[in-house]
Amino acid sequence: MRHTLSARAEAECMVRIGLFDERNKEHGVVLERLSLTNKTAVVTGGGTGLGRAMSLALARAGADVALAGRRLEPLQETAAEIEQIGRQSLSVPTDITVPDQVTHLIQSVIEQWGHLDILINNAGIVRGQEMKPVWEITDEEWHRGIDTNLSGAFYGVRAVARHMAERQQGKIINVASGFAYRGRRNEYMYTSAKAAVVNLTRSLALSLVDYNIQVNCIVPGFFIVQPPDSPVGQQRREQQGRFLAVGRTGEPEEIGPLAVFLSSSASNHMTGQAVISDGGGLSAGLGPLSVAPIADAE
Repeated sequence: MRHTLSARAEAECMVRIGLFDERNKEHGVVLERLSLTNKTAVVTGGGTGLGRAMSLALARAGADVALAGRRLEPLQETAAEIEQIGRQSLSVPTDITVPDQVTHLIQSVIEQWGHLDILINNAGIVRGQEMKPVWEITDEEWHRGIDTNLSGAFYGVRAVARHMAERQQGKIINVASGFAYRGRRNEYMYTSAKAAVVNLTRSLALSLVDYNIQVNCIVPGFFIVQPPDSPVGQQRREQQGRFLAVGRTGEPEEIGPLAVFLSSSASNHMTGQAVISDGGGLSAGLGPLSVAPIADAE
């Protein structure tokens, strides 16, 4: 059974959580544009990291969220959190490099909820790709990196685009990386694929604009998904944060509101855009990652 809220009940809920001030009702106009009530979404890689953060943010904004990924356990854990928020969730184990599995994912969601409004192509890999000379890269390594970080997004859009076109509405969000805009020594698949995701977003935006489908791209910089008190998390925060203008790395929860905005009617006039959230990492240009923006003068 779908969970729905009347406009009054939704406003009362906003008052309780501090998002709406009865004394200043014009705020409600803005919040209404950001509401995802009665919307449905698919988030690939939705069980962990940035995907989990975006999934929970969509649910808090009112959407029912289907989660896709290779491992079932983290999907189920995040799904349970979504249901605690009061939204519905589906966990669909999916290898996004296999087209038939991606098609099954989209069809399963449409069959369950009747429609699909939002697709976030978040799944990708960077870990496990050994940096080594180009002549040592195998065909299997190349295809795995490109298929996971680029082809999977294409398969997702291809599977859902006709459904959205027939309904004359839809939001598609691809997730790229700051490495879409800079090279990296002995790193080929990830940087190439993420750069292609940005241009895929632009081409899709122009191709689907007549169907009232907006296609945009989130470009995260350094976001640390490990717990703050973990040794790995602390080390990465210290090492990577000093290269950013704001002096720190991003936290997964900071990407959620951006996903909500791009999924909502508040972004209806945006399409084909790459929205960078990187703590100012690219603001000084495409400099090397090994140089901090501020150095102590002796």
